[in-house]
Amino acid sequence: MSYKWLKRLILWIPTATIGMWEYLRHTLLLPVISMELGNWLAPVFVFLVTLTLLRGLFAKLEQMQESLQSERVAKAAFEEREQLARELHDGISQSLFLLSVKLDKLERAESGEAARQTTEQIRQTVRRVYDDVRQSISNLHTAPLPPEQSWMQSIHHLTVEMEQVSGIRTTVDWRVRDGMLTHKQKVELLAIMREALMNVRKHAQAGHVVIRGTGGSQGLAADAFRCTIEDDGIGAEERLLKGRGKYGVKMMRDRAEAMGWSLSVQQAQPRGTVVEIAGRSGA
Repeated sequence: MSYKWLKRLILWIPTATIGMWEYLRHTLLLPVISMELGNWLAPVFVFLVTLTLLRGLFAKLEQMQESLQSERVAKAAFEEREQLARELHDGISQSLFLLSVKLDKLERAESGEAARQTTEQIRQTVRRVYDDVRQSISNLHTAPLPPEQSWMQSIHHLTVEMEQVSGIRTTVDWRVRDGMLTHKQKVELLAIMREALMNVRKHAQAGHVVIRGTGGSQGLAADAFRCTIEDDGIGAEERLLKGRGKYGVKMMRDRAEAMGWSLSVQQAQPRGTVVEIAGRSGA
């Protein structure tokens, strides 16, 4: 039995019961049962019928709710594992491969200076792997966006994390109208912003990054919003970020497309990179 039919039966059975009782009382039982007694018996019959017939329906409804909750938990666990796989693929696995290449280069080094340079590169790569592992562990321990946590608190947490891990100064200029984005939209947008900031930390060689958000005004449609993450680093063209192994941009694009948004990565002027997410609110 479908959820729709369960809801219909839960609504119809008490109504049909009281209607049937009133019909029988006025057509057959009125000479036997007084009006006052009939008024007292009406809720008793409704209660007994509800207890008898609807108890099974409510049990079925509870089973469906429990099954749905189990599916949600399983989906959340799968998404966490998928996110971890993305981070491992984009950061740690590539760094470990780079380490193996540099170790081979160290073995073939013909001079002390070449060996010293290669050793320093290996040391930097190890530090990067350490940062990636620490970031992945932090992401696993931290919920993406608890319902009780405000949106600005979540963004503030990202900026503090960015500055503490990388030393890159982060500025936020958020002007999206309160309540414009749904909770799911906030979760997905926050994941895209986190990945964009991680790319800045890994590749941009930036000293400053700015997160901007506009929506509900500033020349946009009433239900439209735009979010940009702009850094002052070395810059990167979108076609270069789509190459083999560039999993971070693909992840951001997949998330944006799943929400019906557009995502672009462009070079900023005079230098740097701009990641822009644009879409419409579902609130």
